[in-house]
Amino acid sequence: MNNNKQVSIGCASAFWGDTSTAAEQLITKSKLDYLVFDYLAEVTMSIMAGARMKNPAMGYAPDFVSNLSPLLDKISRDHTRIISNAGGINPKGCAEALRGEIEKQGLNLSVAVIEGDNIQALTKSLQEQNTREMFTGEPLPAGLLSLNAYLGASAISDALASGADIVITGRVVDSAVVTGALVHEFNWSYEDYDKLAQASLAGHIIECGAQCTGGNFTDWKTIPDYENIGFPIVEVNSDGSFVVTKPEETGGLVNCATVAEQVVYEIGDPGNYYLPDVICDFRDIALVQQGTNRVAVSGAKGKPASDSYKVSATYMDGFRCTATCLIGGIDAPAKAQRVADAILKKVSTLFGQKNLGDFTARSVELLGTEATYGVNGQRRDTREVVLKMSVAHPKKEALILFSREIAQAATGMAPGLTGMVGGRPNVQPVIKLFSFLIDKGQVSVSFELDGKSTPVDIIRSQTSYQAPASENTETETKPALQHCDASVPLIKLAWARSGDKGNHSNIGVIARKDEYLPYIRDALSKDRVAQYFKHLLDHPDSRVLCWEWPGLSALNFLLENSLGGGGIASLRIDPQGKAFAQQLLDMQIPVPSSIAQQLSFQES
Repeated sequence: MNNNKQVSIGCASAFWGDTSTAAEQLITKSKLDYLVFDYLAEVTMSIMAGARMKNPAMGYAPDFVSNLSPLLDKISRDHTRIISNAGGINPKGCAEALRGEIEKQGLNLSVAVIEGDNIQALTKSLQEQNTREMFTGEPLPAGLLSLNAYLGASAISDALASGADIVITGRVVDSAVVTGALVHEFNWSYEDYDKLAQASLAGHIIECGAQCTGGNFTDWKTIPDYENIGFPIVEVNSDGSFVVTKPEETGGLVNCATVAEQVVYEIGDPGNYYLPDVICDFRDIALVQQGTNRVAVSGAKGKPASDSYKVSATYMDGFRCTATCLIGGIDAPAKAQRVADAILKKVSTLFGQKNLGDFTARSVELLGTEATYGVNGQRRDTREVVLKMSVAHPKKEALILFSREIAQAATGMAPGLTGMVGGRPNVQPVIKLFSFLIDKGQVSVSFELDGKSTPVDIIRSQTSYQAPASENTETETKPALQHCDASVPLIKLAWARSGDKGNHSNIGVIARKDEYLPYIRDALSKDRVAQYFKHLLDHPDSRVLCWEWPGLSALNFLLENSLGGGGIASLRIDPQGKAFAQQLLDMQIPVPSSIAQQLSFQES
């Protein structure tokens, strides 16, 4: 093996619906060994299942094919290999569509398909095994729309070793599209745990596209050229160390802070990040600026993977409907609240008369009054608000009635109501997520290439999954604090980013300077964070967990059951916790006057 070898991997998609320009940017402005695409969020599989019900040829991300097609000739000439989970619930259909484009252009590119993540054939067996939700303990529901195991990287690396130019998968963990490429290129063993952890970290950093190159960055004012933001590239060495960068002459920014924010995104315990191939310990990673838009990353550690795959199932649980309108004028918030109360009361009465039963859930948010801040909101005197009402009910006919009765408010309730967004609101199914663990031995994984199906050998360790511990694992002696006789908002001391996993949200808080961390730690106790977000922690099993992250001078909070069901099951305006970090950055943090004066001087 050439120890000086370096592998360059770019990521052109963070989700199904991401920009169509990223693949062309990366292919034309960079020299890549691999181009990867990530399309699958946790609820995307159910959306794809619905698409396939309407058209058996669908169930995958068609924009993967349309975005890649114009670039196939250059990809072939440059010998750039492609890996993507665009297959969704129909990887064979995705591969067939792409092969058609390849044949049409007269190119010689082989396409492999990874199979095995769809385990709906095991539904009856899983019910007989009394399968339970891994967080709530609820039984496996009937009428599943999708049932997919999060596969690892081994099938991808095997397919590449067999000569595949393009690898299309169904459900794999997001980072596997990078890990599989690196295992193949460097001929690593799946027992090289530290290298697997580094590869997984590289995949995690670039899997959300421009979120590591300046997108969603706390200091958004410092990011140049959003409209031409550069998509990420990792340059990986044989020891697993790597550099994060982006194409020349593109917008965005790559520095230690933009990368750190993406590292903490959607992570629970940073010392035990469970993946199918390795359990990662990211606590002591190091980020070093190596030049303009270049950040070196090292220090991830790995442990043997667990004996289980995580499985995400989705199922339909009734219907939902959301109505949105503008209400303007004096006392706009009070008018909006009265209109919402009146509509819900009237419709509930009609439900009773028709024996339909009441709403199973309802949410009223007055956007413009800092509604998402709950008790921490400060704006109540605005002269215009957007009234958002979301409701759920087991029966579609009930919500059709709700959608019709809203119109009366325009002429029969408070003045100033206008701008009904989208007209009469549509009724949509509520798709809920059900997560559980399955022994790897029950899942058969293979890849198909050139008409031949090849089984994949999965390494199974004896390590079992452990739920996140509620106590902070960091035990080092904390420094004594100076007397705090001033306070500043957290945003002056830290960067932060929040994200979702099912019904949980995390908030990673990264100190701008090491000397700020003790004051952040002292102010942001689990209890204080729970109190700050108490308007969101309304589930009986809601709680806040916290871990220290020494390598990043950071704290990571996990707000369990904070998203009202999460994804498209939630009725809230922020069902994925995307704004949670922004809200926390408003919190006042006690500091010595010397720090407050220093920050004030820097701003002047």
